[in-house]
Amino acid sequence: MSKSCHHEAPSTGEQASCHAPRNKPDYLLIISGGITLSCYLLALFAGQWMSMPVWLQTMSSGVFELVNKMWWGLLAAVVFVGLLDRVPREIVTSALGQGRTVKGVARATFAGLLLDLCSHGILMVGTKLYERGASLGQVIAFLVASPWNSLSLTIIMVTLIGLQWTLVYVALSLLIGLLCGLIFDALVARGKLPDNPIQNNSGEAVAVMPALKKLIGSAKITPGGVGAVLWDGLKDSRMVFRWLFFGLVLATAIRAFVPMDTYSTLFGPTTMGLLLTLLAATIIEVCSEGSTPIAADLVTRAGAPGNGFTFLMAGIATDYTEIVVLREMTKSWKIALFLPLVCVPQVLVLGWLLNQVGV
Repeated sequence: MSKSCHHEAPSTGEQASCHAPRNKPDYLLIISGGITLSCYLLALFAGQWMSMPVWLQTMSSGVFELVNKMWWGLLAAVVFVGLLDRVPREIVTSALGQGRTVKGVARATFAGLLLDLCSHGILMVGTKLYERGASLGQVIAFLVASPWNSLSLTIIMVTLIGLQWTLVYVALSLLIGLLCGLIFDALVARGKLPDNPIQNNSGEAVAVMPALKKLIGSAKITPGGVGAVLWDGLKDSRMVFRWLFFGLVLATAIRAFVPMDTYSTLFGPTTMGLLLTLLAATIIEVCSEGSTPIAADLVTRAGAPGNGFTFLMAGIATDYTEIVVLREMTKSWKIALFLPLVCVPQVLVLGWLLNQVGV
């Protein structure tokens, strides 16, 4: 299973990618990674023998703090990505089950957890599921629940905000994915939205459990195999690192240039803070990996767990790339615009409730 955002769009043949083509320099990775490394080294060494501007000191110490929290999560992410690279995608798609049923939507929601792809890469998987006869509800549930719920990002979230809040975020995002899927299937059943014209799965279904048992049984643990897993995981984690480094730079820049009291006032656990977070999530077009450090800062610095959850989930529902791809996939602007209409109110309600609970 390929862990990249390089999936051909079914109608145009163009590549939808959230990272640079392999034959071109990845400037976002180079620049954001270079800034991250420079800030880390400055915090590690330069503070002992040179003075720095306050903003640079804040950014450097912020990068140093976050990297020290995340390093083991990044290492574990590389391992998981390398292992998942050996799981055929057919096993995941076969796990979706029958469309237009509660069980089918639930299975589609959980299937998203098995794909370690960014929010843009997951779109192309969604189009393939639609082409193979998945119901509209299954595709929506898959898209909403998937982007930041990959194993790698979940581990990184644990390092940033703790296990408890990470599990709460995962559970609530799965709940929203399930509810959105059921609502979309209900709207289709009532004739409010067009149905998927492809009713039958054109591919051969895979018996999931026997296939997994066979895959595990055929695995051989050797030094070369372990090395290959780590190397593949490192290569295929490129999209995670590029957006994660960008998110680190953006989050620490906010720390440096937005005073703490202003930040807490604007994005604190209030109704206005929640709405401003929704606005920021709509405007800021970053991949799910880049959203993670920013969402974590909303939890730890602004004391607003609901805002962090809203930033992650509303960014998916209001992502203009996702809306446009949905329109191209279904040939319906109505379906595409129903995504934020159905999803965002649920996110805001749950975000408000999380803020009432507090950190």
